[in-house]
Amino acid sequence: MKTTHKIGAARLMYRAVRAGRSLLGRSDRQIAVRNGINYDLDLAQGIDFAIYLGNIYERQTRATLRELVKPGSLVLDIGANVGAHTLHLAHLVGPEGRVLAFEPTAFAFRKLNRNLELNPELQKRVIPLHCFLTGKDAEPVPSAIYSSWPLTNESGLHAKHLGREMRTEAAQARRLDDVLAQFPDLRVQLVKLDVDGYECDVLRGASKLMKDVKPIFVMELAPYVLEERGTSLEELFSYFIPNGYRFFDEKHGNALPSSAAELGRMVSDGACINAIARVQ
Repeated sequence: MKTTHKIGAARLMYRAVRAGRSLLGRSDRQIAVRNGINYDLDLAQGIDFAIYLGNIYERQTRATLRELVKPGSLVLDIGANVGAHTLHLAHLVGPEGRVLAFEPTAFAFRKLNRNLELNPELQKRVIPLHCFLTGKDAEPVPSAIYSSWPLTNESGLHAKHLGREMRTEAAQARRLDDVLAQFPDLRVQLVKLDVDGYECDVLRGASKLMKDVKPIFVMELAPYVLEERGTSLEELFSYFIPNGYRFFDEKHGNALPSSAAELGRMVSDGACINAIARVQ
């Protein structure tokens, strides 16, 4: 399903929920507990609203992570946003594991830290990093990146996925291999990668990780956003296929084409495929 269709359905549900809450004198803000995790939610935001509705945000991805993450491991949440997966990952790695959560926008990073504060036991397992992962530390950081999906009618939203760009402000450009060098005793077991077209930027700074460690990737493949960033599925595949990776459908586990052109034909404009990339 295209993101525009998902957001459209969410907007209809949000209007109904908002009307009901208004009758009870309640605002869009709420502290909610979902699956034993506390969240500070703004129901006018798409991710927050999905968490509010029984934690249905990327439910299949949550199930996939539950199957793949090993207790005591180091996992990376690249594109952490408000922490919907970060907190779930912190629960999965257990007290001896660690989660590095990367988020470049000030808007989402504040919300991420707030949700971590509400869960002190899980917070101990998470290292939040306000940075933009790219090929070199000295590279400029984009001034704004999509990290908000409002459910109210607003102007200036992305034409296809209806997101809003938010300022990066104090975020610094970092190279992933250099960040991981600060944790020499920990080996990355899994990477959740969802950065709306900046995947190749991340991977340009992760050559050691890809060649030597070869962690599992749980990621979104969206050709149209890659093209908007001046990259492509072909470039994305160039970081994986030569290093022995194959792609699999997240939901059913079926093998996906190793040809970027063939996979691209499977994904309609404005849509994406949730995939697992792993070395066999």
